[in-house]
Amino acid sequence: MKKVSLVLLLICASAVGATGTAVDSPYQVIKATAANMTTKLDGRREYLADHPDELYSLVSDIMLPNFDRRYAAFLVLNKHWKSATDEQRTQFVEAFYVFLLRSYAKGLLEFDPGHIVVFAPEGKAEGKRSIIQTEMRMPDGSEIPVNYSLRLTSSGWKVYDVRVDGVSYIRNYRNQFDAEISATGMDAVIARLQAESGGQ
Repeated sequence: MKKVSLVLLLICASAVGATGTAVDSPYQVIKATAANMTTKLDGRREYLADHPDELYSLVSDIMLPNFDRRYAAFLVLNKHWKSATDEQRTQFVEAFYVFLLRSYAKGLLEFDPGHIVVFAPEGKAEGKRSIIQTEMRMPDGSEIPVNYSLRLTSSGWKVYDVRVDGVSYIRNYRNQFDAEISATGMDAVIARLQAESGGQ
């Protein structure tokens, strides 16, 4: 389930810049996902599977400007953000982002836009937060609810969390890193993430 949630996070983040404007509604942002990712991957899936560095570059080029990685890292670290130094925060934001990218980018190659239903929200988005509900139809016929959390920034709506069947990826990693940081320290966690993502 964790892999599904992060795959969907990357897909969703890829959609934020799909139309190239900052005025898209949260619904439009998510709705644009299928067409955007299909265009980027169409006819290249086998090639990208054999050339992971190009896959990482493709996903990052789309995702980096649109995924709210600093805010996501802030939520993941929770209480440890306050005690971390500025340098540790910067290192964690980058290491966590690259870790997510390299861990789950290949899952995008299995993405079938026809298996996602995006539900239109009732009324217009108000305030600076929004949740868009979707449904992922799995190969076995089961249907998994997937909710995307977005917030309005100065450069438009950005994705920062995904809940798959009620389980938040932010909460999952928050619990994991809380225990690990308490046991080994922030620097050790950053070093592990960097090592697992190829030293980036």
